[in-house]
Amino acid sequence: MNSMSRGFSNLPPVVKNLLILNVIMFIAMFIGEKTGTLDLNAILGLYFPKSEYFQPYQVVTHMFMHANFWHLFMNMWALFMFGQVLEQVWGPKRFLVYYIVTGLGAALCHELVQGIQYANLISQITPAQLQQILDLEFGTYFTPDYSIPMSKLSLILNTHTVGASGAIFGLLLAFGVLFPNTQLMLLLPPIPIKAKYFVMGYGAIELYLAVTQPGSNIAHVAHLGGMIFGYFMIRYWRKTTKTLY
Repeated sequence: MNSMSRGFSNLPPVVKNLLILNVIMFIAMFIGEKTGTLDLNAILGLYFPKSEYFQPYQVVTHMFMHANFWHLFMNMWALFMFGQVLEQVWGPKRFLVYYIVTGLGAALCHELVQGIQYANLISQITPAQLQQILDLEFGTYFTPDYSIPMSKLSLILNTHTVGASGAIFGLLLAFGVLFPNTQLMLLLPPIPIKAKYFVMGYGAIELYLAVTQPGSNIAHVAHLGGMIFGYFMIRYWRKTTKTLY
């Protein structure tokens, strides 16, 4: 226990505080959900801007909310593993800027894709059908058949996005760029792989899933957005500073 405490206390400040904040928000969400007093994910999760439930602050707050324990655990484990290395290399200020910008960039990419889908769907339904969707009770939608325009549109307007995954994928990209030949050990299968190949493989999988599973409850486009914004941030820093560090 003392060893674990010392390990946590030795974490760099931004990573440590991000871990604490995400855990606190998850506990608050869990308590509100179990007591039936407050649905924090519905309040702080990110809705599409055309939704009546959208609020500007959700662009930031959704990054600190998670759908369930495993969603939180996987994101925080990656933050712990890769984030502390990057913060030690970049320093707290640059690391925090990178984390926030990649998280916001992920959200922007997700919303842009939803915007394209929204414009296409609006042209396929009547004003009366649109009003049916707008009249749905909070948190409800038509049968989630993504092939039906009204169902697809109701999902866009009445569901929210939560999670730090966009920023986490940005960290993953940064680690692969800064330490391309570092060996990582996969869990399944348990084989070593260089960071650069791990990142490229993960990016390819996310791109494939984004194209083939547009109705998935996982925001694959947001994951790609975090990586894309991270890549261009690193390129910008390399051009404007003598050293990336």
